[in-house]
Amino acid sequence: MPQLTEPANLPNPPFNTTGLVFHNSTLRQTIHVTAPSSHIRLRISNAFGTTSLPITNVTIARPLNGTAGSPAIDTSTLKTLTFSGSPSFTIPNGALVVSDPIDFDVKAQTELTISMFLADGQVGNDITSHPGSRTTTWMTFGNQVSAANITGSSVQSVAHWYFISTLDAWVPTSIRTVAIVGDSITDGRGSDDNRNNRWPDLLLARLQSSGDSTLNTLALGNQAAGGNRILADGLGPNAIGRFDRDVLSQPGVRYAMIFEGVNDIGVAGTSAASQQAIGDAVIAAYKQMILRAHAAGLPMFGATITPFSAPGFNASIQGYSSPVREATRQRVNDFIRNGGWFDAVADFDAVVRDPSAPSQLKAEFNSGDFLHPNVAGYTAIANAFPVEIFKGFADGVDGWA
Repeated sequence: MPQLTEPANLPNPPFNTTGLVFHNSTLRQTIHVTAPSSHIRLRISNAFGTTSLPITNVTIARPLNGTAGSPAIDTSTLKTLTFSGSPSFTIPNGALVVSDPIDFDVKAQTELTISMFLADGQVGNDITSHPGSRTTTWMTFGNQVSAANITGSSVQSVAHWYFISTLDAWVPTSIRTVAIVGDSITDGRGSDDNRNNRWPDLLLARLQSSGDSTLNTLALGNQAAGGNRILADGLGPNAIGRFDRDVLSQPGVRYAMIFEGVNDIGVAGTSAASQQAIGDAVIAAYKQMILRAHAAGLPMFGATITPFSAPGFNASIQGYSSPVREATRQRVNDFIRNGGWFDAVADFDAVVRDPSAPSQLKAEFNSGDFLHPNVAGYTAIANAFPVEIFKGFADGVDGWA
């Protein structure tokens, strides 16, 4: 999910100077593939740049030993990408570019390395990225897009993705994509860097190993960002505002899902009036996204909001803790489960809550902040996901025309 890079997530100097980012720089980034294909293309985004993004060269390869976050590649797999026939392209502010398709075999649950060189860098400090990559990105000076390994005295690494947005795969109609709109829990806060153990990754692994041709042909589009809200911009644009970009305009999407709302409830005040208003607004926003999904012929799935309170609703331990906020969570979850609007429901709350203290995560699933599950929690969510819902809507839903 592309978003505006906050100052704290910009690259460190010397790759970031006042008014210029990534001058004469190579970035090497790895992504986790979710669909098999022999014909692929890459999207690069300048959605939040206020100036043009001049891309000089881009290559694609398999990382050495298939390792996520590696600075090294298998050079025997290296291919150069072009854009409208040229190895370079200047992306206007607010736009994206799609590479020309190339023949390159990829498999679901494998890694792919993208190396990008910016000779001139991007002017300004407003750039497009995805800070919660949970995957190491390497950067150095000079053009090293074809190098076996990223080298040089200037080499740095960060756990952010910059500019890359989507890998498109040419697939038969049997391959279908699930677009998941979410926040930091879907983005994998509390998971391990370079291990691809966010709950969508673990769900993908379960689907791929199912032996069921209805399930192992599903690809996942993780459209989540830490701190994201449904109703207000913050860390990334609000979910209702990005729904068209991140779901409806994505190729191959056959199912839409939302697992979001915790930050809307948690940021709103703790007065009864504030929580009544935010709960009403979240429910209304869900309805709007469901209507828009149905208009595109897509079924819309909802996931219940998981617990976010510390013991005794101690806000000094977890700032969202509040009995009034908990009541809003319960009210919103009741709508998700019983409101009759969602086509199917994944009850994540039931999976990870403590039965003896339903406002809290189970101790064994708590990453430490009482909000984000750990890998054990994400594993439980993936294992409990009601995968049969995909079979019930294989042909989509009736919609407007």
